[in-house]
Amino acid sequence: MVGSESVPGTSPYDALLLVSFGGPEGPEDVLPFLRNVTAGRSVPDQRLADVAEHYQLFGGRSPINDQCRALLTAVRADLAAHGVDVPVYWGNRNWDPFLTDAVTRMAADGVQRAACFVTSAYSSYSGCRQYREDLFDAVSAVTAARYSGLTAPAPRLDKLRHYFNHPGFLDPVVDGVVAALDRLAPSDGATRLVFVTHSIPTAMDAASGRRPGDQAGGAYVRQHTDVADTVAAAVAERTGTPYRHDLVYCSRSGPPAVRWLEPDINDHLESLAGHGVAAVVVVPVGFVSDHMEVAFDLDTEARATAERLGLGFERAPTPGVDPRFVAMVRELLVERAAAESGGAPARPSLGGLGPSWDICPTDCCANPRSERPALCGADSPDRAPVRP
Repeated sequence: MVGSESVPGTSPYDALLLVSFGGPEGPEDVLPFLRNVTAGRSVPDQRLADVAEHYQLFGGRSPINDQCRALLTAVRADLAAHGVDVPVYWGNRNWDPFLTDAVTRMAADGVQRAACFVTSAYSSYSGCRQYREDLFDAVSAVTAARYSGLTAPAPRLDKLRHYFNHPGFLDPVVDGVVAALDRLAPSDGATRLVFVTHSIPTAMDAASGRRPGDQAGGAYVRQHTDVADTVAAAVAERTGTPYRHDLVYCSRSGPPAVRWLEPDINDHLESLAGHGVAAVVVVPVGFVSDHMEVAFDLDTEARATAERLGLGFERAPTPGVDPRFVAMVRELLVERAAAESGGAPARPSLGGLGPSWDICPTDCCANPRSERPALCGADSPDRAPVRP
C-alpha cells in the first residue's frame, strides 16, 4: 500500500505514471486496436484493413508495448538506484493496459498525486492534449466508480513538461547520428541528414502551443525545426563537417482534401537523389522509441525507396532506453516536484526555445473536432487558473 507521503525530493508526488499510445500484441488485436485509434473519425474498415497489413508484416504485433515494458523496467531501476522510492505505473491510450485500469490500480493502492510522463515529446493535439483528455476520462471513470462505492478516490495527475529539447533526449540522438555517419561508406556525393517526424494536419500544427492572446501557434513545426538545427550543429561540432539537413514527415493518414505537413520522406528522397545527394542519415527525431512508424515507414518503406534510387541509407536510433533518456524521466519528476513545492529548480534545455511550460495554457493544442475537458492545464476542471 502506498502511503500519502512520498520520499524527500519527489513530494508532493507519491507515484509516477508512464502514459503511452499502446499497440496490438497479436494479429487478432490489430483491427480492434485501429478502431480505438480512429474512434469518432468515421474511418471505413477497408482503410483500417489496409493499415493492418503493415502490422501483419511484423507478425500482427506492434513493438511499442514491449518498448514501454523495457522503459518501465529501466525507469524503476534508475529510480531505485538514486533512492527515489515511488511506484511506477503504466497506462495506454489505445490498448491494454488502458489508462482507466492504471488509474484504478493507483486509486486502490492509495496514490494521492502522480506525475505523468508521456512518450510524446512535442506540442500538438495528438501528442499532448489528446493524452490530457484521456487522463480526464480515466479519472472521471474512477470517480464515477467511487461514487458507486466501487473504488478509492482517483489521484490527482500532473503531466511532466515537454522534453523535446532536454539533453537527456537530444544527446543520445546526436551520438546516434554520428555513429550512423561512421557506418556510411565514403562517397563522392554529399550526405544529407533527414530528420523525420509524424505528419499532422496543418491546422493541428497551427493550433499547437497556442497561448491566450497568441494566435501564432505552430509549436509542432517550430519545436522540430529547432531540434533539427540543434542536433545538426552538434553533429558538425563533433565531426568537423557541416551537413545540410531537412525536416520531413511520415505516416500521413488523412483524406486528400485535408492538408497535412509535407514533404513526405519518400518524396523527399526522390528529390535528393535527383539533386545528386549520394547518401542520407534518417533521424526519427519525432519518436522516442523504434515503434511502428519507425519500423515500417522508415526501416521498410523509406529504406526500399533509397535502395531503388541508389541512395546510401543509414537510420539513426531513437533514445529508447538509453541511460540518459531514462535518467531524464527521473530528472523531470524531481524538477516538477521542486517547482510544485515552491522551489526554482534548474530546467535543462538545448537549442533556442528554452524549457517548456509545466502547465499547458488555456486553449493550447485545441481539439480539432470538438471541445473536450482535459487535465493538466490552466483550464483543467481540477485546478484554479494558474500562470502557465
